[in-house]
Amino acid sequence: MTSAVEFQSVSRHFGSTRAVDEVDLAIAEGAFFAMLGPSGSGKTTCLRLISGFEKPTGGVIRIFGQDVSVVPPNRRNVNTVFQDYALFPHMTVRDNVAYGLMVKGVDRRVRLERAEEMLDLVKLPGFGDRRPGQLSGGQRQRVALARALVNEPRVLLLDEPLGALDLKLREAMQDELKALQKRLGITFVFVTHDQHEALSMADSLAVFNEGRIAQIGTPEDIYARPQTRFVADFVGSSNVLPPEVTRAFGGPAAWASLRPEALRVVAADGVALSGTVTALRYLGAGSRVTVALAGAEVAALVPTGQAVPEVGAMVGLAFDPAALHVMGGAG
Repeated sequence: MTSAVEFQSVSRHFGSTRAVDEVDLAIAEGAFFAMLGPSGSGKTTCLRLISGFEKPTGGVIRIFGQDVSVVPPNRRNVNTVFQDYALFPHMTVRDNVAYGLMVKGVDRRVRLERAEEMLDLVKLPGFGDRRPGQLSGGQRQRVALARALVNEPRVLLLDEPLGALDLKLREAMQDELKALQKRLGITFVFVTHDQHEALSMADSLAVFNEGRIAQIGTPEDIYARPQTRFVADFVGSSNVLPPEVTRAFGGPAAWASLRPEALRVVAADGVALSGTVTALRYLGAGSRVTVALAGAEVAALVPTGQAVPEVGAMVGLAFDPAALHVMGGAG
C-alpha cells in the first residue's frame, strides 16, 4: 500500500545546524498523524518539507508515491493551516475561503458555492459576509480550515493551529478536528508541542528530538512503552529511573520508566520503598506528590478524594510490577 507521505533519509541543514537529520518516515493514507516535540526538534521543518516551503538538503520525499523533493508548493496536492490563520482582513469570510479556487481560475459562481459548502462543513453557515475581524479566535480557525479544505487536498498539514486558543476552546476544537478528519477520510499531519493534544487526537505519532525521530507508534505505545529516556520524560513526564533505582524497584539494573499514576502513596511501615515528601502540586484531578528516595526523587499521583501527605512526611510507595517499563540503555 502506497504511503500518503514518505521520507527516505531526509535532511535539512541550515549552515551547520541539522534541523532535520536523516529522517525516515511513512504516514499511512487516511491517518491522523501527529509530529510531537519541543521547540527546535525538527517537527515544523518536516511539515514545511512536505508542503514544499523548504527543500531537503538530502534524501527523498514522496507524496502518494511521487517524488516531490524538488516540486514547488503549488504543484503538490497538499494544503496548510497555520497557527496565525493568515486570513486576508479586507476580504469577506466567503472570499477568504474561495481564494484558492480563484487563484486556480475556477468560475466565480462555482467557487462561492464551494466556499459556502465548506463553511457548512466547519459549522459556520451564514458567516460568509463577515470579515475576519468580526470573528472569534475559534471561528477564524474554522475559516482557515475551510480555506485549506476547499481545494480538496489529499494531505492536510496543520502547524499548531490550536495554539492561540484558550484551553476549553482548544479541547472542543480537538474533538471537532478529529471528527472532521474521520468524516473526510483524508490524511491529516498535525504538528504540536502539546503532548496531550497529540495523544488524544492522533492515530499514530512521531516524537522528535534534535532533528531526529526518537520514537514512532500509536499513542498507547508511546505513552506506555517509551523506548528512550527522552520520550519517557517528554510524553507524560514519567519517572525515569536509573539502573540502580530500577533494581531497588524490583527490576533489572537498567533504565526504566514508571508513570506517576502507577504509584500509590501508602503508609511507610513495612514497605520496602519509602521516603520523604519534598513537594506537592495540586492538579485538579489529583495531586502530584514528589518523594525523595535513596538515589532518586520520584513523583506519584494521588487522585482527588484521597488523603494527601504533607511535605516532610515519611511515606511508602507501592505499584504493580507490570507498570515498570524497562528501557535498557536507551538514551
